Amino acid sequence: MRGRCPRCGVGRLFDGFLDISDRCGVCGLGFGGHDAGDGPAVFGIFVIGAVVVGLALLLELALAPPTWVHLVLWTPLILLGSVAIPRPLKGVTLALQYKFRSLEGPGQPGGA
Repeated sequence: MRGRCPRCGVGRLFDGFLDISDRCGVCGLGFGGHDAGDGPAVFGIFVIGAVVVGLALLLELALAPPTWVHLVLWTPLILLGSVAIPRPLKGVTLALQYKFRSLEGPGQPGGA
């Protein structure tokens, strides 16, 4: 979740905001076969959506505020969550792929 190498825990996993590095600068582990795909993004959307809809429903049932209050409250939460959640989820996905030896490509564990 901190964006570190799954093997040594020191090197950087990311080479930018969501771009995966080619390899760890400390232990030399290659990240070429690991691919998170759309899984982290979809899971993040589900989490953010469930939290925002649940809180908005509770607020609506408890206080019945005007629509502008909902816009002021939930728009920043949606934007912040959309920026904050993908990176840790992508890091966790790649760490799980490393742990369970699931790699893309022929001739590799997990490959087709």
